[in-house]
Amino acid sequence: MIRRILKYAIISLGCPFFILILLSLTSAPFWTWYGMSTKHAGIHRPPDFIIVLGGGGMPSESGLMRTWYAGKAGDHFPRSKVIIALPGDTADSLSSVCLMKQELLIRGISAKRISFESEGTNTRAQALNIKKIITNSECSIQHPASSIQLPVSSILIITSPEHLYRAVLSFRKAGFLKVDGMPAFETAIESELSFNDQLLGGKKWVPSVGKNITVRYLFWTQMHYEQLIIREWLAIVYYKLNGWI
Repeated sequence: MIRRILKYAIISLGCPFFILILLSLTSAPFWTWYGMSTKHAGIHRPPDFIIVLGGGGMPSESGLMRTWYAGKAGDHFPRSKVIIALPGDTADSLSSVCLMKQELLIRGISAKRISFESEGTNTRAQALNIKKIITNSECSIQHPASSIQLPVSSILIITSPEHLYRAVLSFRKAGFLKVDGMPAFETAIESELSFNDQLLGGKKWVPSVGKNITVRYLFWTQMHYEQLIIREWLAIVYYKLNGWI
């Protein structure tokens, strides 16, 4: 009985893993990730507020990427205010949320334009808290069908590519009427990365992979995309079940 259970458990776990390995040899994970990233991407109007959703700490890949794009957007739209959404102590100059502000200052964004949403610990909470911040300003209207105030300000959300789909829908569900999104894409290097193993003194009995970019980089990159996609799909299902998107 135990052997049978183990057998079916191995098959149940092994088959999906095998499929993921096969898919990582193709470009399917990238295009799935790219589709999630661009479905709600685009800037259709000058934003009144640029919302930078915090990722990891500072410095981190997600934090630096998002602030880099926020700096570019803030420079392009000089009248926009910037809200950094990341839980943390705004009185501590070494906290990640303050370091994100410092990064924006380095990139030329005036401190007068920057404010914080430092309480929300997930996208839903951040959307609701930012809604309160904006509706407490002069840019709000009374919804004709209820007593709920909805912000009329246009916002531009900047976050990691795979997160943008859920982020935009979360802010729309929270009541924002004009929501644009900018995915913080990274850029691959332009150089050709192949090399000759033998010229570098490689052993003859070791398989040559110098000219096989798929084995050296693409395979692992596609597996990384798969991890991002699966995690985000689970988050999207959770948000839908809760009625947050």
